[in-house]
Amino acid sequence: MAKKSTVKSNWPKYLLQWGVLALLVFFLSGLASLIFTKMAAPDPEKYCPFGGLEAFGTYLANNSLPCSMTSMQIVMGIVLAAVVVLLGKLFCGYLCPVGTVEDLLKKLRQAVGFKAFNINSNSVLDKALRIIKYILLFVAFYMTMTASELFCKNFDPYYATATGFKGEITLWMSIVTVAIVLILGLFVDRFWCKYICPLGAVSNSLKFWVWLVVLVALWWVLGLLGIHIAWIWLLGAMCLVGYLLEILCGKPKTQLIGVVIDNNKCTGACRLCQKNCPYNIDVPTFEGKVNSVDCTLCGECVASCPVKALSIGVKPGVESKCSKFTKLLPATLTVVSVIIAFLLGGKFEVPTIDENWGIEPGMKLETLKVEGLKSVKCFSSSKAFKAKMEKVPGVHGVKTFVGSHTVVVTYDANATDAEKIEAQMFVPSKFRVNSLEPNAYDSLKCVTIRTEKMFDKLDLNYLGMQMRLTEKKIFGLESMYDCPLIVKVYMAPDEELNEAWFKNIVEKKTLEMPVHGGGVKMIDLGFKFIRMEKGCSFVSTQDYLRMMFDSFAAEYRKNVDADAPQWWYEIVDHNYEKPIVRRGMPFLSNHLSSHDGVLGTYLTLNEDLEPCIRIRYTAPMTDDELFRLMTMPKWTIKYSDDDIREVDAKMSFETPGHSILVN
Repeated sequence: MAKKSTVKSNWPKYLLQWGVLALLVFFLSGLASLIFTKMAAPDPEKYCPFGGLEAFGTYLANNSLPCSMTSMQIVMGIVLAAVVVLLGKLFCGYLCPVGTVEDLLKKLRQAVGFKAFNINSNSVLDKALRIIKYILLFVAFYMTMTASELFCKNFDPYYATATGFKGEITLWMSIVTVAIVLILGLFVDRFWCKYICPLGAVSNSLKFWVWLVVLVALWWVLGLLGIHIAWIWLLGAMCLVGYLLEILCGKPKTQLIGVVIDNNKCTGACRLCQKNCPYNIDVPTFEGKVNSVDCTLCGECVASCPVKALSIGVKPGVESKCSKFTKLLPATLTVVSVIIAFLLGGKFEVPTIDENWGIEPGMKLETLKVEGLKSVKCFSSSKAFKAKMEKVPGVHGVKTFVGSHTVVVTYDANATDAEKIEAQMFVPSKFRVNSLEPNAYDSLKCVTIRTEKMFDKLDLNYLGMQMRLTEKKIFGLESMYDCPLIVKVYMAPDEELNEAWFKNIVEKKTLEMPVHGGGVKMIDLGFKFIRMEKGCSFVSTQDYLRMMFDSFAAEYRKNVDADAPQWWYEIVDHNYEKPIVRRGMPFLSNHLSSHDGVLGTYLTLNEDLEPCIRIRYTAPMTDDELFRLMTMPKWTIKYSDDDIREVDAKMSFETPGHSILVN
């Protein structure tokens, strides 16, 4: 019997699958930002359930969260696990974009007349291929839990595609997995899902959750008895048991709902259910209820049955009188579970790190909560903040919450206080609001405002960008710690701005920051304006420019003839005031330092107050040789005596400089 289309009869599945895929394309391709210009940039991993499960495992093992994972991803993962245990693999059947692409590839193959390559279930090849996803599952969890970085991003085909192969990926891994999805998925139904996907391994294992609970309970009891087994062995055992149960049993029996079969109606002759099943499950061979480990309750078999022998139900052998409504049950439960995860994920926040040190009896421990530290945004930045706080006398603990950019510091009130800790947290900074030509003014006016809730080093940048959007003749900001915070504003001598204007700018709730390539990124702010100091001061333009310029200097101790002439090799470019140039200077300095005659490398302002790179040199080095070295496509970088590497040049130079004799 010929296949019939199931799109109309199984519309809930296609509505969810294609709807989710369309939304992902709409938001991640940038189309949404063209329409909603003030929308924040979408995060492709924000609702990833597999990342949430990795994060949950890392939290249980290390009391920390990887990357920028928050309670939202953790709850998504836990809800997915609960749904698999109670109901089935609804995420795989209705929401997963990779699964949807695999299903679309099947339809493409059928449309062009390609013949599918069937891997028979329970065949040697089938059982051998199924172990791949468990190996990937073990590697992904092990690497994530040991490094606190989401390893799955290295190879996840969804993440690679969603970021345009520009995310935190390993390129060759991503290319391989995307090729597996697109090429093998074209010839073998759901090849990725059945044999490669580590989330599929988690879902299949959870269908045998009783055995996993027994395994974890045994590990826990052994720990109580003093037999401590490292978590890596538990992880390996869970993967091995999951694989063995999948290939040796393959028929879980604990899910509440499933595909119910009326064996009196089914003759088993047409096999349309098997032909339409994404996993090629031989439905007629089951008695009463289809309890295959691969079943996702997608409803394709139910929709394709010509004699209505299949339905979604709970109890085998009872014909459902509400089959028109029960067919909506999996899709409805999928939507409900997502809503529950969204609601629960926003109710609490799990700390990315929660660490204490040096606590002794007799200490008067108190906590300081600071919100809005936007530089605390992932595991690495949390550890960097903790390392900084460890050096502060009297501080004995740190919690960070990267979702809300909040930190909680535990300190001994007998040794320090909140104000001293805030002073240590604060990083004085400068921000160039608008460019200033050296000859525009002889001097600039400086006014001082006082603000609060600006502890993060990025906050001054955001305030400066807010002022830049007003097109006022404001050139720079400088912050200094005090309570309230001191912010010096440098502006044109004829610019007149009153306290009301500053209050309005400082207390804006959002920053509409233009982004490269067009569009606007919305950044939530929460600054508080306190007052504007009376009076003003003036600073010379030359002093201001030198103060604001982020210089670099590296000098090398070399035996040179003190009487030999020395030169500056100078390249002038106004772009050298940009931070990206400053970040490349250590590499340029390292690359040049090993060559005879090079005495120092500098990023500075010259006598005309122009940004420039200067190389100090003497014979046998020449200006032509310096330019050749600087324009090499590969630079030689010495990390240590036994670690010297060839790396891509970090900076580019188009126009040669000129030499100036050092006086």
